Amino acid sequence: MSLGLSIRRQNKGCETMPDIKIKNINKTYTDASGAPVEAIKDINIDIKDGEFVSIVGPSGCGKSTLLEIVAGLLEQTSGEVIVGDDTVKGTSRDIGVVFQDSALFPWKTVKKNILYGLELSKVPREEQEEKLKNYLELMNLTGFEDKYPSQLSGGMRQRAGIARTLIMDPKVTLMDEPFSAVDHLTRCTLQEELVRIHEKEKKTVLFITHDISEAVFLSDRVILLSPRPSVVQNEYKINVKHPRSRSDDYLVQITARIVADINRGAAAPENDYII
Repeated sequence: MSLGLSIRRQNKGCETMPDIKIKNINKTYTDASGAPVEAIKDINIDIKDGEFVSIVGPSGCGKSTLLEIVAGLLEQTSGEVIVGDDTVKGTSRDIGVVFQDSALFPWKTVKKNILYGLELSKVPREEQEEKLKNYLELMNLTGFEDKYPSQLSGGMRQRAGIARTLIMDPKVTLMDEPFSAVDHLTRCTLQEELVRIHEKEKKTVLFITHDISEAVFLSDRVILLSPRPSVVQNEYKINVKHPRSRSDDYLVQITARIVADINRGAAAPENDYII
């Protein structure tokens, strides 16, 4: 029996208003000689409320650059990013970011690290404790709240870093290679926990990864960026409900198709693949 693999060149529209709208984003740097270097070119992506979207592509194609622009950490050369109803102009509490390193304060306990943003925002203590209990349970950190980062495994530290972001209740969560520093088994566990959290919270997630199988396992949609200057090369709709099996034939074949498209370095035909 053949499997239908749906691939689109560009997102032609959403059934609902997008939670993240990336419009005509361009980024040009100046190199050491003063010459312009075009990093990303005319990127247009709509991400719906509650959707989990991963961005993949060859090394140096601008995945992290795009995420930093969406996060308000880096200014684009032209174009705009809209989150909800607001144009992104600098960082915002509406946008939560998780990086490769958990970036926990080593002198603070897990509890104090997770509560850091709420304390800065002067959230009432009772509300802080209620939220803390919820996210300790959600991230399987209950019992570790009084530990210091040095007393935790890499996976546990990353859980704490994710909890610190999610506890602020951002409209959208941006994740830049959050599991790249942990071993394979821990990475698989964290992927499954992220799926569980996303299914429960229904937050909008933009996820950057070099791991194609990770992107396919996690996402509602995977977006492939071309080599620099990056454009949206293809989009892949993942038509498999969670929970998913990593060995599912459909997921394996989508993964293989994305890898082939990356290696080919050119956009696929606009018609759907049937494989």
